[in-house]
Amino acid sequence: MIRSELVAAVTEMNPHLSQRDVERVVSTIFDSISEALAEGRRVELRGFGAFSTRGRDPRTGRNPRTGEKVAVDAKRVPYFKAGKELRERLNK
Repeated sequence: MIRSELVAAVTEMNPHLSQRDVERVVSTIFDSISEALAEGRRVELRGFGAFSTRGRDPRTGRNPRTGEKVAVDAKRVPYFKAGKELRERLNK
């Protein structure tokens, strides 16, 4: 499901809300999650899962085209852990 499909589904479930309002709500939620992760905080949506970041150590990588060694800096990457309810729904 892509963002526009999510907006359409929520709009369909809530006919009293306009599509523009739903787009604004979805954008606000995603922006809030992104900002929290950028600040190093954890975001937990009960029953769905938790978003957090994990650190990756610096390493030496390789350019796949030339085989040349390349230094890759340390970085943080997003991480998602599914909640119990979501896992149970997937494995019915």
